[in-house]
Amino acid sequence: MTVAPRADAERNRELLLGAARAAFAEHGTDASLRDVARRAGVGIGTLYRHFPTREALVEALLDCNFDDLRDRAERLLTSPAPHEALLTWLAELAAEARTYQGLPQSILAALDDEQSELHVSCAAMRAAGARLLRRAQDAGRVRADLSVYEVISLALGLAWAAQQPGGSSDLMGRLLSTAMYGLTVPERSVSAGS
Repeated sequence: MTVAPRADAERNRELLLGAARAAFAEHGTDASLRDVARRAGVGIGTLYRHFPTREALVEALLDCNFDDLRDRAERLLTSPAPHEALLTWLAELAAEARTYQGLPQSILAALDDEQSELHVSCAAMRAAGARLLRRAQDAGRVRADLSVYEVISLALGLAWAAQQPGGSSDLMGRLLSTAMYGLTVPERSVSAGS
């Protein structure tokens, strides 16, 4: 019995995604696409039929993760503590960005490049993060002169730093906590303004 072409194509797509996860985990997002195809047991042409560019492959792997981050930001908007909600979301963004070497750079590049296949997912995530930032700023807990791009760039930069050799297991949390200290309006300023 032969497999219908549609089922075969879907099977190949899933094999490619599984192989890409493994290759990216080992070698980062710059892993050889030929290696991804080899791991999946398909030819490079099959890979390119499913994912015409490296970004398309990365986008397919991360699309649901970015959707989750967007949804998480939306849920955090109801938090009674806007500053802590922003910190929670930035920690989750940084943790996600640490999934693969090179991912923080890919996300930043996609935020700037409207032609990028990652741009739509990243832009929706950024818009949700902007609402969290605005809420924390409106509450007087985060500096008003910060943009969402700056805050996301900071979290991605910290994720990159935490990916480097020699870092301790708690480095990401420590870096983010230190960075948030710099973003925060001191308590006395909030009280004095009330």
